Amino acid sequence: QVQLVESGGGLVQAGGSLRLSCAASRSILNFYAMGWYRQAPGEQRELVAQISRDGTTNYADSVKGRFTISRDNARDTVYLQMNALKPEDTSVYFCKATSVLVRVTDYWGQGTQVTVSS
Repeated sequence: QVQLVESGGGLVQAGGSLRLSCAASRSILNFYAMGWYRQAPGEQRELVAQISRDGTTNYADSVKGRFTISRDNARDTVYLQMNALKPEDTSVYFCKATSVLVRVTDYWGQGTQVTVSS
């Protein structure tokens, strides 16, 4: 079983920054891709940013130019640097790891709350 532990959420004013971390219980090189998703109350979970094993990244249009996803293979950790935060970024942020070793399997963290005040 894989465990993903997110940290770094909190309360920040609009225009501020936060860095989220997602620590995996096994080497992240085992995963085809890792990503950050978010879900606001009453809304569907949506992709924020994703990074593949080869380092390819993709972002939701709403965060392009403000958020950066990165990975530290030595620490088995994926980061999401969030700058120029807006109130609409308020959400619970989840880390996901996708494995394709046998079949496609997604693992999720427990989530971390990000609240941006106006």
